[in-house]
Amino acid sequence: MAELEQYKDLIQKILTEYHDWVSGSSNLTDESCLIFDEKNDHYIWLILGWEGKKHIRNTQAHIRIKNEKIWIEEDWTEEGIANELLKLGVDATDIVLGFHPPEERKYTEFAIA
Repeated sequence: MAELEQYKDLIQKILTEYHDWVSGSSNLTDESCLIFDEKNDHYIWLILGWEGKKHIRNTQAHIRIKNEKIWIEEDWTEEGIANELLKLGVDATDIVLGFHPPEERKYTEFAIA
């Protein structure tokens, strides 16, 4: 259980660093937002804004913890959140690339489910 708590902290740390970096940009006209639902283990980083009269909501990253694994459901970062988790000591077998179809996950170094 301590490992899961560590995973939650690492996920929040990574997403907060992205949020802070983007929020500090002088070019940003939209709003960077973080949503941490610790009760249900969902962690989301999104960008909100407007393009003319169209309201935009772009999910940059959605990570959740399911069945004691880190599921990366969406990741539009350049480095890749899975790679960042590996650098921080998370084992590849504890990371699921949920944005890949189940039948394709076996071709990655990460868990299939």
